[in-house]
Amino acid sequence: MNEKTLIRDLTQGNPMKQLLSFAFPFVLANLLQQAYNMADMVIVGQFVGSAGLAAASAGGELAMMFLFIAMGFCSAGQIVISQHIGARERERVSAAVGTMMTFNLALGALFTVVSLLACDWMISAIQVPPEAAGYAHDYCFVYYIGMIPVFGYNIVSAILRGMGDSKHPFVFVAIAAVLNIILDLIFVGPLHMACFGAALATVISQTVSFVIAMVFLYRNRDRMGFDFRLHSFRPDKKELAPIVKLGAPLSIQNVAVSISMLVIARYINSYGVVASAATAVGNKMTLVATICTTAMMTAGNSIIAQNFAARKLDRVAKTIGCILIINLGFCALLALIFALFPEEVFGLFDRDPAVLALSHPYVLICSLNMLGFATRATAMAFINGIGNSRLSFIAGFIDGIIARIGLSLLFGIALDMGVQGFWLGSSLAGLVIGIIGVFYYFSGKWKTRKLLV
Repeated sequence: MNEKTLIRDLTQGNPMKQLLSFAFPFVLANLLQQAYNMADMVIVGQFVGSAGLAAASAGGELAMMFLFIAMGFCSAGQIVISQHIGARERERVSAAVGTMMTFNLALGALFTVVSLLACDWMISAIQVPPEAAGYAHDYCFVYYIGMIPVFGYNIVSAILRGMGDSKHPFVFVAIAAVLNIILDLIFVGPLHMACFGAALATVISQTVSFVIAMVFLYRNRDRMGFDFRLHSFRPDKKELAPIVKLGAPLSIQNVAVSISMLVIARYINSYGVVASAATAVGNKMTLVATICTTAMMTAGNSIIAQNFAARKLDRVAKTIGCILIINLGFCALLALIFALFPEEVFGLFDRDPAVLALSHPYVLICSLNMLGFATRATAMAFINGIGNSRLSFIAGFIDGIIARIGLSLLFGIALDMGVQGFWLGSSLAGLVIGIIGVFYYFSGKWKTRKLLV
């Protein structure tokens, strides 16, 4: 990347150094993102209690279900842009950017209406404990109203990632993270706005970040090759087709996992607010792994897409190996920390003795989750980077619907293991996509695939 363009060539240099230099801002961005996501939980847990903690978790899961759809299409747009760059088709980048923006913002508007209409029904469907239902409604209602800027923030970040720019998305995340934590402390603390305040803090911070990001893009329109004229936002059929072709399976995959988690949450919630709160803490704690794994997957999407389009297959293979090594090392460290200090980690969120008691059986679950995060992220970077939308859909469906729900019901109900059975089934399902990725890689069939663009 130079002063005349925001586009960065990711097909040159040492693969490990390339990956680390490109992914490092993503790691920092994810660290900040997880910091303010966890700040929501810590602040709500301390000021509102277990009911608020369960509500914030349930509300967050429902809110993220719609955002996961947008993230699928944003990731597809990122990969399309990267493949254009790798194939030296710079003139198509502008059309891809305009198409991606218009399509995803239209989705945001549609989902805002749908989610607001279905808000109460969804909360009832997952059987949020009665003492937490009101808080969950407040959280979801506020989040859904602010969905368009949340979508927009993800669109801008995906566009820049596709161009090989990982530094500016980090800046936008940093702005959102710091503002979110400050507003959380004000709204949930002194103003006693509970989960309503937590959601409002998130929406305001992401809206501010989106506005700043759009101003940045506009001021750098010449460097990114997009003039921001009205006609440039008109969807281009040639660009929309690959975005939908890859984005639909990615979105379905994300939603399948989200729905499966909601189904599992429905059963866990029936065990009461302690089980629900412990699950919320466990989920948040294991999601710390995404600080690294999501960064590696996001960076890998662009690097693999550019190199695959340039037909540098040896660099694709080396990048996959580097991603796996880094992910496994980071996740193993987190699993060790939790194994040594389970109550201390749970205690950051909730000091209820009944919740802390459940931290010990969660040690095994944490280890399995960490292995699943490491292998899943590596496999998805590979599958998405080469643009295999069909395999992405199949892997996501098996993971999200068949394995996650099936194994959870097997251990939780059929084998009568209760809450711990649902935890075990869900964690084992997380290994599925990694296994599929291994078989596909060693089959060698990916080497002869046509480009997505």
